[in-house]
Amino acid sequence: MQRNPVFQWRELLSPLALASYAAWLAVYLTNSGWVGLPDGDSGLAGQVLMWTFLAAWLVLLSLEFGQGRKVADVGIVVLAACALGLLTLGHSSTGAILLVLLATQLAGRFEGRGLLVSLVIVNLVFALIMWQIWNYPPVWIVLTLASYAAFQAFAALVMHYAIKAESMAEELQEANAHLLATRSLLGEAARDQERLRLSRELHDVAGHKLTALKLNLRQLSRRPELNDCQELETAASLADELLGDLRAVVRQLRDHDGIDLGHGIRQLIEPLPSPRVKLALEASLRIPGTCQAETLLRIVQEGLTNAVRHGHARNAWLGLQRNGNDILLQLEDDGSLSWPIQPGNGLTGMRERLQELGGSLQLEPSSRGGLSLTARLPAATVSS
Repeated sequence: MQRNPVFQWRELLSPLALASYAAWLAVYLTNSGWVGLPDGDSGLAGQVLMWTFLAAWLVLLSLEFGQGRKVADVGIVVLAACALGLLTLGHSSTGAILLVLLATQLAGRFEGRGLLVSLVIVNLVFALIMWQIWNYPPVWIVLTLASYAAFQAFAALVMHYAIKAESMAEELQEANAHLLATRSLLGEAARDQERLRLSRELHDVAGHKLTALKLNLRQLSRRPELNDCQELETAASLADELLGDLRAVVRQLRDHDGIDLGHGIRQLIEPLPSPRVKLALEASLRIPGTCQAETLLRIVQEGLTNAVRHGHARNAWLGLQRNGNDILLQLEDDGSLSWPIQPGNGLTGMRERLQELGGSLQLEPSSRGGLSLTARLPAATVSS
């Protein structure tokens, strides 16, 4: 999930982060000689290692999830080096608490076998330190290692399920946005069908009867005995005005034929925490065909999803307007991009949807740093 700067600061001050600071402080106090414990002063080297650990820890906490992977890898290596380096300076068992904190970051970086292998390597080095430097007997090594390995496993599992819950929450938000947009699209389609039905009824039924009424009034006005009938002239004038008003109403209904896709797009992006989307939608543009409107809406949804999941974009720019004989949808983001891209199922599905309607899809690097997506539909396909 993408985070804005305010959210990142909240992460640094979250309850879990504060608990990690407390754990680090306990290690710092017991390894800096402040509390007077025997063999508790790790000297200047220990001070450097502990403060470096804290700095790397803060950097990792502030990183956006899924972004800055190289920085995260370097940060994890620094954490491991500092924690194990501190353990080599003395046999204060509180130093191993840093390995528990390290386990949470490993769980955020690796899954399954990768996580298990990394934890095994760290603990093997820890066991080697206890054997060669601390001169612990094998029994004490096994007991100490088992204790801290259990804490590490617990911390790693907590982090794993926290990440899983965050991912599920993001998927739920996307599904909710999809449902809201679909509901909006169906509502617009139903209203469009009702407007079309009313305009046809007015034109075909009421318009026909009014025309017949005018013809009958005209026939009556030709009778000699009704030449000077003022009431007949008034009735004919009212019939003319009513027919004109009826045609104006039908034209107005026809002018509003089609689906207001802008409302559906807003329903789609509103529940999403990221990216922040800046809209440039042509106000008068309406898409009469439900199939065409759904295609454009799904392209917007897939494009925004890709911008977040693959490009880690913070901002996106979406435009929808008529361009000559085409309906043009443009979507850009400021994420990261490896060009050329290999289209997956989502992009392939976009292109297939458009081709079925006589349209096209163009992909190119954006000047903003991410991907620029341009979808075109022939105006004849979506014109009224």
